[in-house]
Amino acid sequence: MGALITTWISTLQDPMTIPELIQSAGPLLWVLTLLSVYTVYLAVMVLQRLRTFGQHHDTTRAGVHHHLIHGQLSDAQADLAGNTNPSAQIMAAGLSRAPAGTENVIAGMNAETLTQERLVTRGLSHLSTIAQIAPLLGLLGTVFGMVRSFLVFSQTAAPTPTQLATGISEALINTAGGLIVAVTAYVLRSALRQQADEILVQMDRSRELLLAWLEERAQRQAGQHPGASPLPSLLPASVTASGPSTPEENGNAA
Repeated sequence: MGALITTWISTLQDPMTIPELIQSAGPLLWVLTLLSVYTVYLAVMVLQRLRTFGQHHDTTRAGVHHHLIHGQLSDAQADLAGNTNPSAQIMAAGLSRAPAGTENVIAGMNAETLTQERLVTRGLSHLSTIAQIAPLLGLLGTVFGMVRSFLVFSQTAAPTPTQLATGISEALINTAGGLIVAVTAYVLRSALRQQADEILVQMDRSRELLLAWLEERAQRQAGQHPGASPLPSLLPASVTASGPSTPEENGNAA
């Protein structure tokens, strides 16, 4: 025991270099290293996408509201065309079905919301998976290291502390590596999830506001909104000009 403690003290006084550390840790440390690189790369890509998605929600909604108040449905759709903002995509899906009624607007926005949610949260599940499997890989390295240490006894009747320390080093280094990767992935995932949740809240707000604006526009068309003047219909001009077609009218026309 005294010899083992002496060996540890000498190791602390003469720390291992990074190549020596990697060599003593075995092949699983390479796997953990690659996993850590992928974790950082994935987190950066998700962060860039969330920053792009998190911009201009208020500006986009203000523009749509302005056009709807003035009865400019086509202008509102034109402003939303090509806009990759999730709120813009959801409102564009709703406005495209506005002439068909409120139920169709809701259905269109619900379908687009599912698509946008997948885009916003893409990559977060990968970080969760890494946070779960990294400690297991570290534990696997620990088992390999301890097996190597016990194999020394089958090869040598009286193994030296240095021979035992090789397997123990592999075990401890892989354990530490797995925990570092797991904690990093978990922290990054939590931070990115918070940003994604904020974007999802903005998406829900855009859905609710668009429905309210369309209802307001309908009231303005009917002259029921306080201080409102009649607005153009959401229906195409040809349908508005010809008027509603009912069976009684068709019969009279016949």
